[in-house]
Amino acid sequence: MPRRGSRAGRRHGAEWAATALLLVVLAPALWLLQMSFRTEASINGGVFVATLANYTSLAGSGFPASFANSVVASTTATALALLLGVPAAYALSRGGMRRRGTIAMWVLVTRMAPPIAFTVPFFLAFSWLGLIDTVSGLVVVYLTFDLAMVIWTMRSFFAAIPHSLEEAAWIDGAGVWGAFLRVVLPLSVPGLAATGILCFIMSWNDFFFALILTRTNAMTAPVAIVNFMQYAGWEWGKIAAAGVLVLLPVLAFTLLTRRYLVRGLTAGGVKE
Repeated sequence: MPRRGSRAGRRHGAEWAATALLLVVLAPALWLLQMSFRTEASINGGVFVATLANYTSLAGSGFPASFANSVVASTTATALALLLGVPAAYALSRGGMRRRGTIAMWVLVTRMAPPIAFTVPFFLAFSWLGLIDTVSGLVVVYLTFDLAMVIWTMRSFFAAIPHSLEEAAWIDGAGVWGAFLRVVLPLSVPGLAATGILCFIMSWNDFFFALILTRTNAMTAPVAIVNFMQYAGWEWGKIAAAGVLVLLPVLAFTLLTRRYLVRGLTAGGVKE
């Protein structure tokens, strides 16, 4: 039998290895954080000098408006994707369609093409509809990609829920949508949380479409950071402060739903 001490040593070794890996993963974010509180001179090689000027200077720029555009576009797109995609995923999971697997695969195919393949169609259509440089246009773009993820991911979660629970609800007098709202949906909260986080992160981190389809009115936070990179020099303090602020919503959203995140990311792994 292995000694208890050797097992404890291996456990401690694994804990130290996990801690070291965590520090490596967090190192860029921690470096960005400390840079955001330094003066421009100290960032360029001087002695560390703490300051809040990088954050206060953002208030006088166009960054707050861009940050608000990102919040509105990402939140709205995520909410609409869940509102439309969850019932569609339930229909593909429980419906009697003969080719529901093929339909689900074609839904996933829309996420496989590179974003640049959709740039010209989106730009031409938005120019004709008057959606260039509008938050509504960004919501439409983000929705087209978030919707595919919601349908594909939630379909697996619904498949993991026993069909007998819905049948029991039907016997008690609930209809199809009654069973869905009162039985299936509450059991899918971990999946909804994980899927919502992934959709929000994808929308929030978008740079390509926001760069092509916006100018000034609907500019998002990731694009606004580029304005601090000028030919005369890069304003590293503002870049770092804006980067920290961009990290905060995703971090807050994840912490609020952390109870369901781990369960949600693993519970849908079933084979139909």
